[in-house]
Amino acid sequence: MQKYIYLMNWTDQGAKDTTNSVHRATAAIDTMQTFGARIYEAYWTTGPYDLVFMAEVPDAETAHVVKLALARNGNVRAHAMRAFDRADMIKIAELVAAED
Repeated sequence: MQKYIYLMNWTDQGAKDTTNSVHRATAAIDTMQTFGARIYEAYWTTGPYDLVFMAEVPDAETAHVVKLALARNGNVRAHAMRAFDRADMIKIAELVAAED
């Protein structure tokens, strides 16, 4: 499974209904499972993004499907980026070092 971070901003519609944000996030997390994704962390944040989901998805195509599905109801705009944990980065660094 690949790791992805989803950064989201509320749209005007989503911001007008912040009291239901937790319910909407729970529903989104449940829906993502139907695509084979597992959202294992959800955070409401300060700063440039309103929500952050951390997920495991089978592949890049599924990651894009998840991003589009998150935005489908018009409550958020989502950005997705591939994430690498420490073990992944060790492997990447070894590959880079092998090129020297």
